[in-house]
Amino acid sequence: MRKSNHWKRICFIIPLFADGASPSVLLQATDGSFYGTAMAGGANSFGTIFKITSAGTLTTLHDFNFYDGCNPVGGSVLVQGTDGNFYGTTTGGGANSDGMVFSLSVGRGPFVKTQTSSGKVGAPVNILGTNLTGAASVRFNGTAAAFRVVLPSLIAAAVPAGATTGRVQVTTPAETLFGNVAFLVTP
Repeated sequence: MRKSNHWKRICFIIPLFADGASPSVLLQATDGSFYGTAMAGGANSFGTIFKITSAGTLTTLHDFNFYDGCNPVGGSVLVQGTDGNFYGTTTGGGANSDGMVFSLSVGRGPFVKTQTSSGKVGAPVNILGTNLTGAASVRFNGTAAAFRVVLPSLIAAAVPAGATTGRVQVTTPAETLFGNVAFLVTP
């Protein structure tokens, strides 16, 4: 069966909801606030990106306008990259009306993230980040660890003897990065 190029994805337009309609699952970011997308509604009726503080204050961060995408849905949940920015997708809009991959910066700084949230002393731990080349040290809650930079975005380390539960810290030539959550050192 031959595919037709005449079909274009149509964006949902729901004009009645200024803050957005049909919200996504929420992501708790490194600042402790919750971020998400709304499939439709907003100022342009094509969906929004929003923030809810722990005190319950709702702020619309972006209103999609079709040209930068529309209807951020379809299992797409915002993710926070280790560069501090948020990323997601839309099901429509953009240059060919087929959807977009988008990013949004809200001033959150970079961080590192372990691929596992716990481990025993000696266990291998992959640490993800941005611009990790030239890293000078890796610490598990203050205890120095053996490590090697595998890629600019990946460090392989081992949980050091004497480490306790706490944040992982990576010192690069440019800055010191901290883990987004505590790493649990298990017995």
